[in-house]
Amino acid sequence: MAEPLIPPGFLFRFCLRVPHVSALPGSGESTWNLDPRCRLPAVSLGDRQPFADVRLAWNPRGLAVSWQIEGKQRPIARGAAGSLGDRLRLWIDTRNTQNIHRASRFCHAIVVHAAQGAGTDPGPRAEQYAIDRARENCDLSRADLLQTRRYPLQGGYRCETWIPAECLTGYSPADQPRLGFYYDLRDAEFGHQVLSVGPEFPYDLDPSLWQTLELLPA
Repeated sequence: MAEPLIPPGFLFRFCLRVPHVSALPGSGESTWNLDPRCRLPAVSLGDRQPFADVRLAWNPRGLAVSWQIEGKQRPIARGAAGSLGDRLRLWIDTRNTQNIHRASRFCHAIVVHAAQGAGTDPGPRAEQYAIDRARENCDLSRADLLQTRRYPLQGGYRCETWIPAECLTGYSPADQPRLGFYYDLRDAEFGHQVLSVGPEFPYDLDPSLWQTLELLPA
């Protein structure tokens, strides 16, 4: 059967519900272990099943993102010797503007590396960066507030990242309970997982391709 000219995911808009979890981000080094109601469904409508479990939760202090991969032969792909390693990229629009093709100051890009740095066991790292061709960039001055941790699993790992409200220009769930959102996940062993359309579309700079998160009330 011939490949469709337009991927099925391009024809749909999805609204994904995100539970409220008041205890986040917590304290100490214990895992959040977000429960299954926080899991994002696979909405790419392709034949391939997702290899990673991506979960989200929120409260007025910020957003929690968890991604988990199991069954790997190499539990962590370190970004050494030119390797890009395992990483999750996130795009968030605090105004859920669906009709613009260039990012506004309410649009944010974050990358979480499962392992980055020197040493025998480099830790995870989260970074915030400017979006290419943006009409106006968000405030990146609080990017150092991002928090991320990694926990070993059987044949894999879980990464948990806390995105404080201070890192999200315009984050106001009481007034704006819907956010634009997209993610892509690259794993050195399993390949590429995206929320809907694939990298043949410029979702890394075009907010009109992002989906919607609905922040559920407490």
